[in-house]
Order: sequence, then structure tokens, then C-alpha cells
Amino acid sequence: MRSSDTTVDGEDVRRVVTLAIDALRHADSQAWEAKAGTLEWTCWETLEHLADDLFSYAARFGLTKPPMSAGLPFRTSSDRSDGPANVIFVERASGPEGLLTIMEACGGLLASVLSTAPSTTVAYHVFGPSDPEGFAAMAVVETLVHTHDIAQGLNLEWSPPRELCERVLKRLFPHVAIDRDAWEILLWATGRTTLPDRPRIAEWRWYGTKSA
Repeated sequence: MRSSDTTVDGEDVRRVVTLAIDALRHADSQAWEAKAGTLEWTCWETLEHLADDLFSYAARFGLTKPPMSAGLPFRTSSDRSDGPANVIFVERASGPEGLLTIMEACGGLLASVLSTAPSTTVAYHVFGPSDPEGFAAMAVVETLVHTHDIAQGLNLEWSPPRELCERVLKRLFPHVAIDRDAWEILLWATGRTTLPDRPRIAEWRWYGTKSA
């Protein structure tokens, strides 16, 4: 635990992916076509999207000089008109265990790449170019909140480490006051809930660009 530290790194990515997989492994294997929380995607599609995010983040830092004006030119596609556009898809015949395996593989790939990338490397993101620490924090946020979405659809409990929630809030949401439970604040900051003194956010973003 690093409650006094505000940095985020690849080992945090590996940790949160492991925690997510441990939580989701308890789901009914027939329930993955349920909607994921308030999203329009199914639980299966949402976890595919999450794995795809982790893979695409890792690919950026596989380059000596990542592009700064756009993501990598992978060909993406969707299984249906309202589904997520991904590079990564999981063979349906492999079932939930195969889906979780791909999730673990993509998370491990990102964690490994971030551990070797020079800290001065900067890569493109739609919310602003960022360094390895920023992308580690983005991956942690994506994993935390999408696991929340999926857990809602699968009727599972998901209660992540508060110190990790606090660190990613400080790194990516400097405009948000952490004046109560950090997990509740993170869910609010990503448009997933209301708070007694704060209405739900219709449009939200984080700030990944590293401050000078």
C-alpha cells in the first residue's frame, strides 16, 4: 500500500486488473449479455472494450516516439451498430474464462511496457498527451469504473482500494475536491452517480497532461 504516495505506475495497473478479475470470476456464466450498469453495452462488450483500452495504451509505448496527433492506425470494428469499436475481440466459444484471460493478458502487457518506458516519453490521448504515469492512472480509472459497470450488470460487489482511487483522482482529476470517500468521488467524477451536494455529471473528462 502507498497511501502517502501520489504516483501511479504499471504495478498499480497489474494490481487493479487482478482485483477486477477476482471479482468478476464469481459471475454467473449466463449473465454476461446483461447491460453493464448505465452503459448501452453488455457486460461482455464492456470488458472487451476495457481489454482493448489496455492493449491500445500498451501499443503506444511500444514505439520509441509515439505519435502525438492521433492514436495508432489499427483497423477497428464493431460486432453490432451500437457496440464498442475495438481492435481486440474475444472468441465467444472461450466463454467468460477466455474473456478474463484476455483482460489479464492486456493488463499484464500494459504493466510490463510501462515499467520499461522512459518517464519522459509522451503519447497521444484524446484528453491530452501524457506520460507513462498518466497512462497508468488512465488504465486504473478505466478498470475501476468499467468493473463497477460490469459488476452492476452481473449483480456482483465491487469495492476497490480507496488509496488507489485517491491517487488516480489526484493525478487525473485535480479539479475535483476529495472531501469524502474517494471511490464515491471517482464514480461521481466519471458521471456514474450523484452525491448529496453534487448533481450527476452529463459530460466528464480527466486531465492526463503532465504538469510542468
